[in-house]
Amino acid sequence: MAESTHTAAAPDTCAVVAAGGLGLRFGDARGKQYVELCGLPVLDWSVAALDEAPSVGHIVIVCPHGRVEETRKVVGLIAPCVPVTFVEGGATRQESCLAGIRAVPGDFPLVAIHDGARPLIRPETVEAVIARVRDDASLTGAICAHPSADTLKVVEGGIVRSTPDRSRYWAVQTPQVFRRATVLEAHLAAGREGFVGTDDASLVERAGGRVAVVESPSDNMKVTVPEDRLPVEAILASRIASGEAPAAAREGARPC
Repeated sequence: MAESTHTAAAPDTCAVVAAGGLGLRFGDARGKQYVELCGLPVLDWSVAALDEAPSVGHIVIVCPHGRVEETRKVVGLIAPCVPVTFVEGGATRQESCLAGIRAVPGDFPLVAIHDGARPLIRPETVEAVIARVRDDASLTGAICAHPSADTLKVVEGGIVRSTPDRSRYWAVQTPQVFRRATVLEAHLAAGREGFVGTDDASLVERAGGRVAVVESPSDNMKVTVPEDRLPVEAILASRIASGEAPAAAREGARPC
């Protein structure tokens, strides 16, 4: 992945961390964002990486309903350097992201929306996506993604109908970075019209926005099901051992 060496003179981006879901597929009553990986909750690893990105000057964390104070204590374990705002999410991810965007301070022109359950994001990847939007006024946003390594099939009723050219397909990750006013309007328009997208970029694209792709490492995994835990912990353990773990997480982290 090409990395930008340029950052804004002052932080120009507020990160919105989507951590308001229940994570039912993970099968832990606490919610997957609160499950420990190498000594720290999943959420803290995501927040620590965002905190270390020079362009991020504020973080908004979207929490499950009724769990703001609990989440505040969880994030307090790593004591982020940038200010952090906590808000309650809605019934869906889309509603939760809108709540987070609405809480972004008005002096931040860019918003980086990141999954709280994607703990392997690196600060340099965050910076690369932010820089892609900042440096190109024709863009509405940019997203992390990785070219598909698997052959893809179009299937209907359990029968393969076609095999598309996989070179045109990318696996989408987060963060996804947008101009604040534009992504807010895209969310509001989707809500008015009853449209539900699979990610924030789909709402911006639907509103006519131009969204670029920034290639990111394939290990920027999302913790979704129990079997995701083992590979994610292995990567975190390697980063802890090599000193590559985010600074805010080093004191609480442990080999695993």
